[in-house]
Amino acid sequence: MSKHRRNHSAEKLLGTSPGTLTYVGAEIEHATKIKRIEYNATDYHIDDTSKLSACRLPVSTTPYVNWIDVDGIHESKVVAALGQQYHLHPLLLEDVLNTEQKPKIDIYDEMSNGNGAVGPTSSVIFVTLKMLHHSRQRQEIDVEHISLVLGKNYLISFQEERTKDIFEPVIERIKASSGKTRRNGADYLLYALMDVIVDHYLLITERIGDKMDEIEEQIVQEQANQQTLATLYKLKRELAFIRRTINPVRDIIGTLLREESDLLQHSTLPYLRDLSDHINQVIETLESYRELIAGLMDVYYSIVSNRMNSVMKTLTIISSIFIPLTFIAGIYGMNFDNMPELRQPSGYFVVLGLMVVIAVGEIIYFKRRGWM
Repeated sequence: MSKHRRNHSAEKLLGTSPGTLTYVGAEIEHATKIKRIEYNATDYHIDDTSKLSACRLPVSTTPYVNWIDVDGIHESKVVAALGQQYHLHPLLLEDVLNTEQKPKIDIYDEMSNGNGAVGPTSSVIFVTLKMLHHSRQRQEIDVEHISLVLGKNYLISFQEERTKDIFEPVIERIKASSGKTRRNGADYLLYALMDVIVDHYLLITERIGDKMDEIEEQIVQEQANQQTLATLYKLKRELAFIRRTINPVRDIIGTLLREESDLLQHSTLPYLRDLSDHINQVIETLESYRELIAGLMDVYYSIVSNRMNSVMKTLTIISSIFIPLTFIAGIYGMNFDNMPELRQPSGYFVVLGLMVVIAVGEIIYFKRRGWM
C-alpha cells in the first residue's frame, strides 16, 4: 500500500505571505548534508563535507560543471542561505521546502527588483518531482520530495534526508570515467537525475505487475479469498496515487523539450525525448494495470457468484429430492384410525421402497437435464 503522508505542518503556511520559507514535512533530527561536485571531461572533484561558504555561485568562465547536492530540506535557514548565494526566487525556495508540492516546472528569468523586496534573481529552470521508493518489508511505497534547479553551468538538487543518496548512481558515473555525463553540461546532468527518478518509476510498475500476476493466478485457480480482494483494493488505491504522482512528469518533460532557453543545449534534446518515451511507457503501463485490476475484480466477483450459485443449486436439488419423500412421510405420520396401509405387514417396506424409487428417479431425471 502506498504511504500517503498526511501531516498538519501545512497549517504553518496559513496566513503567511508568498515566499515565506517554512518547512512542510515530517520532523527530522539529522543535520542537512551538502555535497559539492565539480567536474569536466578531464577532471572531477567531490567534497562530501562541503560547507555553505564553499557553495559559491560559479563564475561564467569556470571550466567545471558545479553540482550542489543537498540532502535534507528540513533546515529552512540552510535552504535560504543557498538561495541567497545563488540569487534564487523566494517562491522557488518555498516550493523546495514544501514536501506537499505537486510535481511541476517553473522558468525564472533573470531580473532585478529595484525596491529590494525580492532582490535580483538568476535565470534558472526549476523542476519539482517525486521519488518513489518501494519497501519490501512494509509492502508500501514511500514518497520523497525532489527539487532540481538548473542554472548557468550549475545545478542544485534538493532531496529529503534519507539513509542513501538516490543520485549515487550518477555520482558513480562521474567517478568512473569521462563519459557522457562528464563531457556534457549542467543541462545533461538535469536529464541524468530525472532519468534516475523515472527508472525507479519503471521499477515500481514492474513490481506492481508481478504482484498482479500472483493475484491473477490465485483467482484463475480459484484460490482467492477476502484477503485477495483486500489486496486488489490496496493496489487500486496505490495505482491511483502513483498516477497522480507521475502524470505531471510528462508535462514537465514536454515543457523542457519546447522551451527555448540558453540553459538547455540542443545536444540534450534527444535524451529528453528518450526520457519522454520512458515516462509515456510508465503511464501507459499504469493505465493497462488499472484496467486489469477492474477486470480481475469482475472475475473475482464472478467466481464468488458462481460458487454461491453452485451451493444454491446443490441445496435446491437436495430439497427437490426430499420434498416428495417428506410429503409421503407426512401423510403416513398422521394419527388417523382409518388408515388401512398402517395395518399391512409389509406396508413399511413398500412405502420405504417407493421413497427410494422416487429419489432415484429424480436423480436420474436431474442428470438427464444436466442439472447435476
